[in-house]
Amino acid sequence: MAHLDPLPAESTPELSEDFALFEQILGFVPNSLLTMQRRPAMVRAFGELTRSVMDPDGDVDLGFMRLIAHFASRAAGCQYCEAHSLVAAQIHGISQEKLDAIWDYASSPLYSEAERAALDFALAAGAVPNGVDGAVMDRMKKHWTENQIVQILGAVCLYGFLNRWNDSMATDLEDSPRSMGERVLRRGGWTGGKHVG
Repeated sequence: MAHLDPLPAESTPELSEDFALFEQILGFVPNSLLTMQRRPAMVRAFGELTRSVMDPDGDVDLGFMRLIAHFASRAAGCQYCEAHSLVAAQIHGISQEKLDAIWDYASSPLYSEAERAALDFALAAGAVPNGVDGAVMDRMKKHWTENQIVQILGAVCLYGFLNRWNDSMATDLEDSPRSMGERVLRRGGWTGGKHVG
């Protein structure tokens, strides 16, 4: 059960455009932002950061950026964000077949060597203490440009904020991410944790 209840989206009409961004990303306004709207400037700033990191004109596929977010959230242990990021990945073009193979990414033919390097990087970058070392970065540089590495790390850091927010607030998980977690993540031990009632 959430430590603070989310407020209705209509509580802060001036955030309607910001909320619309997240409806495009997820298909709904997440409880995290409905709780955060108690400080409207935070929602606006988070929306601006999201637009910058998840830039459709960036050099990394937006669906794959959501897989990066998933692996960073997995490293941090935020079950809310683990499920959310997979819903967003699917909305942005990652097939259900590829999502279903997420636990086997290291060996599945659905994942390329470049993707494996980036997902391992996200696990290392999302861990505490941080696990990015010279070998991890050298592997990234074999497959990704410097601009792409910056964008990928941006996704890790964006979700680092969300991981701390949602785990600290015990944000209640909405229906579609909960269904995604039960379908895809349960095999790896995902339960929804504090985010399900």
